[in-house]
Amino acid sequence: MEPLLILSLLGIYFVILITISVITARKADNESFFLGNRRSPWVVVAIGMVGASLSGVTFVSVPGYVTSVGFTYMQMVAGFFVGYIVISYVLLPLYYRLQLTSIYTYLGDRFGGNSYRSGAILFMASKIAGASARLYLMAVVLQIALFDQLGVSFALTVAVMILLIWFYTFRGGIKTIIWTDALQTILFVVAVIVTIYHIGNEMGAGPSTLFKYIRESEFFDVFEFDDWRSPQHFVKQFLSGVFITIVMTGLDQDMMQKNLSCPTLKEARKNMLSYGFAFIPVNFLFLSLGVLLVIFMRFRGIEMPARADDIFPLVATGGYLPVSVGVFFFLGLMGAAMSSADSALTSLTTSFTIDILHINNFSPSAAKNTRILVHLGFAVIIGVVILVFRAIGQDSIIDVIYTLAGYTYGPLLGLYAFGLFTRRTVRDRVVPWIAVLAPVCTGIIDFNSFEWFGFHLGYEKLMLNGAMTFVGLWVFSSGNK
Repeated sequence: MEPLLILSLLGIYFVILITISVITARKADNESFFLGNRRSPWVVVAIGMVGASLSGVTFVSVPGYVTSVGFTYMQMVAGFFVGYIVISYVLLPLYYRLQLTSIYTYLGDRFGGNSYRSGAILFMASKIAGASARLYLMAVVLQIALFDQLGVSFALTVAVMILLIWFYTFRGGIKTIIWTDALQTILFVVAVIVTIYHIGNEMGAGPSTLFKYIRESEFFDVFEFDDWRSPQHFVKQFLSGVFITIVMTGLDQDMMQKNLSCPTLKEARKNMLSYGFAFIPVNFLFLSLGVLLVIFMRFRGIEMPARADDIFPLVATGGYLPVSVGVFFFLGLMGAAMSSADSALTSLTTSFTIDILHINNFSPSAAKNTRILVHLGFAVIIGVVILVFRAIGQDSIIDVIYTLAGYTYGPLLGLYAFGLFTRRTVRDRVVPWIAVLAPVCTGIIDFNSFEWFGFHLGYEKLMLNGAMTFVGLWVFSSGNK
């Protein structure tokens, strides 16, 4: 694709986002920024949450991920839906009953101030790493396709991208994001459909033939029941999907902040269940695209790239398909990456200002100024972490995201499970130590798992981490609350 075309797409795209921001951020205050005045339409929130949940990781990584795990990823997706049901009927009622802005306020009420701050800090560490990894994908693709040719450094690319995200979110926050995320979700789903359509055209295959190719490919093995040592074993994948969803959505300020912007619990539940169900066909669509990309590369004699994450960008922008595919690829990539990055930036600002700075005790003007500065500060931090990802380099970012989740969200899982399912009183001062030691112990077990047990730990590290946190809390607790 021509650099001028890509640059034009970027310009038009951000003009649209900033226009939406100007419209939605009129008369915005802290309540608008944090919860959209609790007036968000559940349908719009649901569409946007699909994009925020899938993000650029799914858009770029999952089509390539199919080459290593096949359709066994759908086992985890099935677990995702069960996780959404748990959130809808266990966590959402709790959050709405307590009328929370930050969900970690619950930990303060249940255990005390140290637990409250520990939960918020764990979330912020997780979200900074996750949002940075997602934006890293977009930055790398833009760098290769456009900015390298213009002589622009990767650091400058990242700085401009972060600045633009900050600019269209710092006024309206959630009130703006629910609308921009809905637009961005539609863009990246359309991008996948357009790519599949043109692959079929180039190969002279209609929908039924394409599905036949997918079904008969070596990647179309959905279930793994035989080898219990395999990370793709059904039980491991399904349970990992359940718990990953509970922690990365239900215990994540970013995702729950959108839900809490709905007027009532009933509407928030409709949002959660509808977008949770939509995850199944959307992920199937992405995996199908991955298979078809590999088949198309074989059909055209295209050499497979060294990195799985490069498969989709290579085919979409390498001149093998019509220019429209490249156009929609970039629009979809921007939509996928932005829909997770903008809400991550907003939720980080919310958590830090409410949970750490206790901004509710400030005067309205001081609270607004503090919020804007914190918002800018987190934008800078995310930019720096992206540069760190660039320095280390990664093959498949989706693995990085879920691995990080196993370590950072595990203590949150243990804390909430202990708070919800026991009435015991915890020694609040030891909670931060437990939240650190549980991931450390998990890491030690993970590092030695093959030597000790004969297999490597997969995403089940999250459950192990949460269980050790739960046990630690039980040891340092007494009686009933």
